[in-house]
Amino acid sequence: MSPDPVTNGHGGGAARADAGARARNLRMFGKLAVIACVMFGFGFLLVPLYEKICEVTGINSLTKTDRGAAEFARNTQVDRSRKVVVEFDANSRGAWRFKPEINALEVHPGELVTVVYDLVNTRAVATAGQAIPSYAPQQSAAYFRKLECFCFQQQQLGGGETRRFPVVFVLDPKLPKDVRTITLSYTFFEVAGRPAAAMPGAGVEHPVGTRTAQRGQGEPDGQGG
Repeated sequence: MSPDPVTNGHGGGAARADAGARARNLRMFGKLAVIACVMFGFGFLLVPLYEKICEVTGINSLTKTDRGAAEFARNTQVDRSRKVVVEFDANSRGAWRFKPEINALEVHPGELVTVVYDLVNTRAVATAGQAIPSYAPQQSAAYFRKLECFCFQQQQLGGGETRRFPVVFVLDPKLPKDVRTITLSYTFFEVAGRPAAAMPGAGVEHPVGTRTAQRGQGEPDGQGG
C-alpha cells in the first residue's frame, strides 16, 4: 500500500516547522547569552568608568584632600586691604540635622579661618554619610583652600549622636577682585551599606594662628541670628 501523499506532505511540513522553530530558539539563546556576557562585563567596568568620569569632570576634586593647603597658608600674606563675605549653607539627604554654627563671615584673603558645622544623626542606629561641597560662584572653588574638612572622608555617627565638625580654610589672595561674596554649601548624603570609619569627634581642634568664627563675631550686618 502506497503512503498517503496528503498525509506525508503534512508530516514533512510539520518537521520543517519544528526545525525552523529550533533554529530560531537557538539564535535567540545565542543573542541572550551575548547580552548577558556584555552586561556582566559592563558591571565590572562601572567602577573604573565612574572614577574616570569623576576625574574628567572634577567631581573627585570637591572632596579630595588639598595636601598643599597647609604649606600655602603658612607662606601666604594676609591681604588686610580686602574683605570677602563667605556665606555658609547646609543641606541634608537622609536621617540628618545639619547646619553651620555661623551663617556668614567677613574674611581677609590669606587669613586662616575655622568654621564649625553641627551634625545630628536622628536615627537610633549608627549611620554613615558623606558631605559634598559646592561653591558659588563656581570659579571661587579654585581659590578656596581647605586644610581640614569633614568632607574629605565618610563620617559615621552613632544612634542619636551629635558632632561638631570644623572646616579650616584660607582664601587665595589671587581670588578675582570682582568676587566679593562666596557661598560654601554642603549637602550631607546618607551612605548605604557598611558604615565608614569615623573621624574623631571629641571636641574641635584648630591649627595655631587660625581665627575661629563664632556667632556674632565677624558676621556682616544682618547675617547673624
